[in-house]
Amino acid sequence: MVSHYSKKTYILGLTHGGRAFRPSDWAERLAGVMSQFRPGGAPTGRHLTYSPWCVPTSVNNVRCVVVHEDLRAHNVMAWDFVMGFAKDNELQVHHGDPSHFASHGHHHKH
Repeated sequence: MVSHYSKKTYILGLTHGGRAFRPSDWAERLAGVMSQFRPGGAPTGRHLTYSPWCVPTSVNNVRCVVVHEDLRAHNVMAWDFVMGFAKDNELQVHHGDPSHFASHGHHHKH
């Protein structure tokens, strides 16, 4: 059993079958849509910045989006949208530390 609790969920750019999700910039697109959901509300008059609750990155050379549970507390519909995106596109979702993620073609149960 894991001794710590992580408030981060990782949506990987890999389908349950191990295929890379396309388009290649999907993580940036998803995070861009979610950029308005942030502590203090949507920014005004500034350039687009990602929300700290929904950040595109890579883990083991796989594009992914890190979603923080504070998003759910702030706006459950925004959380449901992101999780629905993952489900609709059959993307792998992992909770917690990304260091155990497999490389292409392997799927770990959560």
